[in-house]
Amino acid sequence: MPPSKLPPTIRQRRLGAELRRLREHAELSATEAGRLHGATQSRISNIESGGYPISAERVRTLARLYGCTDQSVIDALTRMTGGRTRGWWEEYRQILTGDALDLAELEHHARSMRVASAVHLPGLLQTTEHARALFKDVVPAYDPPVIEHLISFRIKRQAVIYGDQPKALTAIIHEAALRMGFGGPEVARAQLVHLLAMGEREHITVQVIPFGTGSYPSSGAAIIYFDSQVRQLDTVQVDTDTRSEFVDAQPQLIRYRAVLDRLEESALTPAASRDVIHRIAKSI
Repeated sequence: MPPSKLPPTIRQRRLGAELRRLREHAELSATEAGRLHGATQSRISNIESGGYPISAERVRTLARLYGCTDQSVIDALTRMTGGRTRGWWEEYRQILTGDALDLAELEHHARSMRVASAVHLPGLLQTTEHARALFKDVVPAYDPPVIEHLISFRIKRQAVIYGDQPKALTAIIHEAALRMGFGGPEVARAQLVHLLAMGEREHITVQVIPFGTGSYPSSGAAIIYFDSQVRQLDTVQVDTDTRSEFVDAQPQLIRYRAVLDRLEESALTPAASRDVIHRIAKSI
């Protein structure tokens, strides 16, 4: 796909959406904003759709035009510029869905992440063989080369929790996910041992919600909360069997923060969670 025809990244779309929100808060139409900024209505619309690269200076100009005085928000928006620069995940564009690429981009740029899952372990904490077992169970079945691409993509995503400046990750996992046994006893045991090892890292917190806890808010979906430099620019991915949805409206962000807070309160402490994982691993 030629560079000029590449679809906007999720980061570019989010920058445009935030500029649109600022404009609407200022009660300006796209035509009025364009006239004040010396641009056409279509140029403003293209910027807001993420389809037109925008410089940091233009972001500052539009923010001032829209009456935004929160310098932390303006600075965060300017950091989202940078033309059409693409990350490593672009090499998978012809193989994987846009949602998968968006996920990798969000992980790359997040300050920290919180994940909650009832059935599957978080992708960032999965072993290669565990991931292979999951992909082999998909219906309709993937061809073997596609499975290998999917595994490669998942392992490359995990780079964000390694290295000199790893991202902080809190994983809230229901006991059911620990007992699923994907791939058979050997693979399942190795996966739990890996999970224990990752939970020992200073920047990774693993908490287990044990059977018998009772109500479990949003139990039908996996949730990933991406913390940005300013709370207004956070993003949530909600995963179900049929779709992935990226959420950034403020009322929804507030709701998912509250859901994750409740889940953390319901979960065992990290130390008690390690005991549960170790006990399940020994029983396999």
